[in-house]
Amino acid sequence: MKGKKVSIITNAVLLVLIAATSVVGFLSGSSAAVSSEGSNLYYSAECGTEVALMFNVYQNTENVYKILNVLDGYGAKATFFIGGSWADDNIDCVREIYNRGHEVASHGYFHKDHSSMSYDQNIKEISPSVKLLNMICNTQIKLFAPPSGAYNDATLQACAKLGLNVIMWSRDTIDWRDGNTSLIYKRATENLQGGEFILMHPMDVTVSALPDILNYIGNSGFKTQTVSHMIGE
Repeated sequence: MKGKKVSIITNAVLLVLIAATSVVGFLSGSSAAVSSEGSNLYYSAECGTEVALMFNVYQNTENVYKILNVLDGYGAKATFFIGGSWADDNIDCVREIYNRGHEVASHGYFHKDHSSMSYDQNIKEISPSVKLLNMICNTQIKLFAPPSGAYNDATLQACAKLGLNVIMWSRDTIDWRDGNTSLIYKRATENLQGGEFILMHPMDVTVSALPDILNYIGNSGFKTQTVSHMIGE
């Protein structure tokens, strides 16, 4: 397997982090794991010439189609982490994502804070989204991305039970908050390294920035791939 799993944090650092917070929440920017149960948790992969584009989807169906068209134009592949409540209302779009050769993955069902959930609550929130996506695409969902990057040990354990890897990111474009195309482009590309996971959303600014991002990726000698491919699934 060429995937790189999250490193186990030293006991000293872990104690400091646990004292600071009992749960983990990632809203933007770079992030670091505080969970000691990290065997199915990924922030990046060991892929020297590949990067992953990740789109978290709960809204803006029209922009999802626009993103698909841009990706097609560049021969690029991406992983779409899809909210179950959105998928239920956009079955045709979900199938279009999958039929165009992209990876479909779970982003939960109702965009909840998984860092405050018990094991059973995590199962109850994640499992229906996985079943729905499996049914729509006639496939087997392998990945889960927690909304807002918020998770706890119970989330990791629940996902392990469901056969899912938990996916974070190595860089966040924060496109849901900022409408500056140049800023989104910079966050996606500055000092880009192979194996990185680049987080985006179907926003207007993302549609505008995506061609330049893909040009940079290609001109830098990188190739886009799905997250599952990059972590060896």
